[in-house]
Amino acid sequence: MAEKKPQSRGRGRKPAETLEGRESQLVSLAVDLAERQLSEGTASAQVISHYLKLGSTRERLEQERLERENALLMARIEQIESGKRIEELYATALEAMRSYSGQEVFEIEDD
Repeated sequence: MAEKKPQSRGRGRKPAETLEGRESQLVSLAVDLAERQLSEGTASAQVISHYLKLGSTRERLEQERLERENALLMARIEQIESGKRIEELYATALEAMRSYSGQEVFEIEDD
C-alpha cells in the first residue's frame, strides 16, 4: 500500500499560533497571488485598481499624515504621563519640606 504524504500548507509554512500571525500569513499569500496575477496579466480590475491606488501620491500623503497623527498622539500620551510624574514629585517635595520644617505631616487615606 502506498504511503500517504502529509498535505502541505502553502510553501511548507505551518499556521501561526496567534490570530495576528495567521492574519499576516494570509495577507502575505494574498499579496503573492496578486503579484503573480499582475505579472501573468490575469489580475482582475479590482486588484489592478487596488495597487494603482497604493502607488498614488494621494495614498503616500495619506500614509504620511496617519504616521504624523500617530506620532502626535504618542507625544500627547508622553506629555500626560510626564505631567503625572511631575505632580508626584511636587507632592513628595512638599512633604519633605514640611517634615524638614518641623510641621506635622498628615496622610489622607483614600477609601
